[in-house]
Amino acid sequence: MKEIWTEKYRPKNLDEVVGQRHVTERLRAYVATGNMPHLLFTGPAGTGKTTCSLALAREMFGSEWKGNFIELNASDERGIDVVRGKIKEFARTAPLGGAEFKIIFMDEADALTSDAQAALRRTMERYSRICRFILSCNYSSKIIDPIQSRCAVFRFKPLSKDDVRGFLERIISSEGVDIEPEAIDGLVHVARGDLRRAVNSLQVAASTGRRVDMDTVYQVTGMADPDEVRGMLEMALDGNFVGARDRLDDIMVTYGLSGQDIIRQIHGCFFDLSIDDSSKVRLMDKTGEIEFRIVEGSNERIQLEALLAYLVMMGRR
Repeated sequence: MKEIWTEKYRPKNLDEVVGQRHVTERLRAYVATGNMPHLLFTGPAGTGKTTCSLALAREMFGSEWKGNFIELNASDERGIDVVRGKIKEFARTAPLGGAEFKIIFMDEADALTSDAQAALRRTMERYSRICRFILSCNYSSKIIDPIQSRCAVFRFKPLSKDDVRGFLERIISSEGVDIEPEAIDGLVHVARGDLRRAVNSLQVAASTGRRVDMDTVYQVTGMADPDEVRGMLEMALDGNFVGARDRLDDIMVTYGLSGQDIIRQIHGCFFDLSIDDSSKVRLMDKTGEIEFRIVEGSNERIQLEALLAYLVMMGRR
């Protein structure tokens, strides 16, 4: 496979963007008028923020879009020197091909330092006649208020399961991937609205050269079979601590999961357990405490076994 499928099948215009109709309709209005304000794209990863920026530039500038568009990743270049140097240098030069303005796209803008954002605020104001900014971030709360007030905010939502499935099926048909229907459902479930993750997982699974099934999907996505995780929890509730601990060992070794990976899957299985609501509340509270301890650096095996022990005691009560 010579190409990364997320780039090969990236939509080239706004009509092809998947699952963000409420965003693309507003962006088409800017294309129709030939003008736009500064924009702030915010939302989870893999929902189309970068794609919309590229598609907007293509439709706005046509064949001259590469000369009037620059993409910067703020997580790599996030200091004040970048704003004063590279960004200001591009912003002050005239647009090409008779365009009214140029576009600077800053990905992961929430990684910019406070000083860099303060300098960017002044740059956006000073060169707004010949330059527009598109800022992309996962958390808009990390963008200072003066910048947010200068931008039209677009909130991207996680893609629906139908949108993710439709895009995957188009790639499967085009690439001739041999895949079971259940595996497609598994990819959709694992993606959780992140289309980039779904496409990358599909490509990795297809690269094995074998028919893609659910086991392959779990292996390439770093997730355990939910039935095995639920079985481990039920075993602990039945009082079999040693058996549940052995099952935990098997799951972590077989699927190569870290403590944070397995705690997230355990959390997702709680609502399938046959226990009353008050027990689920206590279990959720305990799981949050365990997860916090793991994140803070506690031994993950000890903490996970402590959670299984808590399930055993809950089952006895």
